[in-house]
Order: sequence, then C-alpha cells, then structure tokens
Amino acid sequence: MKVWIDQDLCTGDGLCEEIAPDVFVLLDDGLAYVREGDKIYAEEKGNPQGAQGLATVPAGMEDVTIEAAEECPGECIFLEP
Repeated sequence: MKVWIDQDLCTGDGLCEEIAPDVFVLLDDGLAYVREGDKIYAEEKGNPQGAQGLATVPAGMEDVTIEAAEECPGECIFLEP
C-alpha cells in the first residue's frame, strides 16, 4: 500500500501523526507529511517529489494508516494499492 497527502487540504491537526507516527509527521510549517523510514516526503527535507511523493506503508501499519485516513478532518490522506 502507498500513501500521500494533499497539502492543500491538510488542516495540520496532527491526528494522523498520533495514530500512525511511523507513517506521518508534522513539520514546522504546520502540515502533515508522509514518511518512509527516515525519508520525509517534503521538498524542505530534500525530496524533490515533495509532498506529492508516494510513501510505501510499512508492513503491519496498513490498518492504522487506513484509520488515520478515515479520521482525518481535512480528508487529505490518499491511499493507493
């Protein structure tokens, strides 16, 4: 499963990071980003794909990633098979 966040919809409330901290992280700009291990999908973190990059969800984290997407008030988390 892959995951990405639409920054234009992100409300920055941090529920995703609370639910699945191995998949999501809030940065200093107040928005959530996806992560893949130590790699954060944000241009400011040296990722040229920026926030639109697809991160692979770690094995065993699929359920909490789906929960984070369902609980997100901004409905900005998108999952792909």
